Amino acid sequence: MSVSWHLACIDCATTYGGDTLRVRCDCGGVLDVVHAPVSVAGGQLRELFDGRLASKAPIDRSGVWRFRELVLPVAQAHIVTKPEGNTNLYDAPSVAAWVGVGALRLKHEGENPSGSFKDRGMTAGVTMARLHGMRVVACASTGNTSASMAAYAAQASMGAVVFIPDGKIAFGKLSQALAYGAKTIQIRGDFDAAMRLVEEVCDAEGIYLVNSINPFRVEGQKAIGLELMQDLDWNVPDWIVLPGGNLGNSAALWKGLSEAHAAGLIDRVPRIAVVQAAGANPLVRAWTTGAPLEPVAAETLATAIRIGNPVSWKKSLRGVVASGGVVTDVTDQEIVDAKAIVDRAGIAAEPASCATVAGLKKLVSAGVIAPDATVCGVLTGHVLKDPGTVVDYHRGELPGILSTYANPPVVCDADLPSVLAALRG
Repeated sequence: MSVSWHLACIDCATTYGGDTLRVRCDCGGVLDVVHAPVSVAGGQLRELFDGRLASKAPIDRSGVWRFRELVLPVAQAHIVTKPEGNTNLYDAPSVAAWVGVGALRLKHEGENPSGSFKDRGMTAGVTMARLHGMRVVACASTGNTSASMAAYAAQASMGAVVFIPDGKIAFGKLSQALAYGAKTIQIRGDFDAAMRLVEEVCDAEGIYLVNSINPFRVEGQKAIGLELMQDLDWNVPDWIVLPGGNLGNSAALWKGLSEAHAAGLIDRVPRIAVVQAAGANPLVRAWTTGAPLEPVAAETLATAIRIGNPVSWKKSLRGVVASGGVVTDVTDQEIVDAKAIVDRAGIAAEPASCATVAGLKKLVSAGVIAPDATVCGVLTGHVLKDPGTVVDYHRGELPGILSTYANPPVVCDADLPSVLAALRG
């Protein structure tokens, strides 16, 4: 096949043809997709992308493939789309007041077809699997990746194999992988053990790996930033804040926006803040010490970011540094309290998403982000991804957690006086 890109190792700079079927360099480093320069001027690109908003074609209605010139220019016949993207950007005045900024907008990636931002990358990953004629795809997952991969593989009539950590995945996510027909293997170990094994299995069995180590996953996830800029009429905010787990999303955000800037689509690149859970914060430690990332034994109730050895850490750190951004972490208590605030605003998201808001509050309090800065936050998953944590928080049943903003159900007898007393109480 003929393609307009090539692959380059971010460690040793070795390059490979864009049609090469690999996800790592021979040196073990991760790969970038390097595109040929876009021939269309920035103003024309804006007109092209904006014009597609009125189209009824599936690839134009996709919030990924609408930007295909900057994401992945492939033939339409290969594209596997649901379509994804087109998520809402919410004004959140009550959340803004709680974190201490004048205004805040939240891009809710939980509104994607499978309920998380992973669909943005998975449409590109599974499209590449189809382009290469692969019949089976695989991933390791804390939940959202497996749900997304299973959905897209089913649509493409491909087999799907999921490796998940035993007992450490929210049922709302596990149920999706099972429902879409993926062969699901629970490893007696954590996510990092599952990630190590899935790479070995894919190499041994000729299966296409679609974790975020796959460079084409990152290309799809770039569209979060591109669509956000389109939502803002191409006006760039001062900061974008998002959670950090395996760190492909933050890596993609910077890559997409820096490429958009180079193409003249936007006039600058915003600063990026990555927020990790305090119990799963290897990037924070690397950022603080200036040393290479050291894996940690991850533990947090925010299951989507419970990752101790993120494969995309170098790409993520590259983007944070280049954008003049920052890395921070927040406790589980801060995450669930922020979640309660986001939920009460009528927006609602899974716990890992709300690390965004908790981290923003911390950064504003520390004077890193000014109260008058223009800020957009990314919420990565739907509130129903982890309903058990929601209910346990409001019932006051999360171990070690104070239910600061609890809204518990009220139990009463089945008669009118009791119901009225409960209602009025």
